[in-house]
Amino acid sequence: MYKAIIFDLGKVLIHFDFKRGYRALEGLCPYPAAEIPKRIATTNLVERFETGLVEPHDFVSQFSRLLSLDVDYDRFCRIWSSIFSETLVPESMLEGLAARYRLLLLSNTNAIHFEMIRASYPLLRHFHDLILSYEVKAMKPRPEIYRAAVERAGCRPEECFYTDDIAGYVEAARQFGIDAVHFQSAEQLQGELTARGIVW
Repeated sequence: MYKAIIFDLGKVLIHFDFKRGYRALEGLCPYPAAEIPKRIATTNLVERFETGLVEPHDFVSQFSRLLSLDVDYDRFCRIWSSIFSETLVPESMLEGLAARYRLLLLSNTNAIHFEMIRASYPLLRHFHDLILSYEVKAMKPRPEIYRAAVERAGCRPEECFYTDDIAGYVEAARQFGIDAVHFQSAEQLQGELTARGIVW
């Protein structure tokens, strides 16, 4: 029944915490860490970056102006990407799934984050295709990004299994016809896969 397995990235494959980045920026601008997300939220800069409407160097320039930030591009990229930490799903699971199904990654992300992730997390090598918001110019929960995932999967929506840590994105996938579950842990995911006869 299932031909494609689709994973979200952040807090499914790899844990992240934006507070780590805010704390690292704190000493480089006039604002405390708790104030930084509030200032960012007054703009749609991050959303435009993650939908590919702003190039990386332009994003860093605009972000730096917004926070009166004194940092060069490369250092900013290292700080901006310091939010990522441990992996949450065994690589052996991904390897086994990739041997039996089409394995895809579906993520709201940006060019700076993904460049670092690709270089730092070898588990990505198991994926046959990557559907990234900044490349397809649409973010979850927009239907366009799910349509792109199904097209890359090369099968019908109901032949795709998808997991995401954000319930609203899971529901949007279900509305598109994809069998989707809310990710809570690797153990819970294994149970969901086993219940569907998906092996790895």
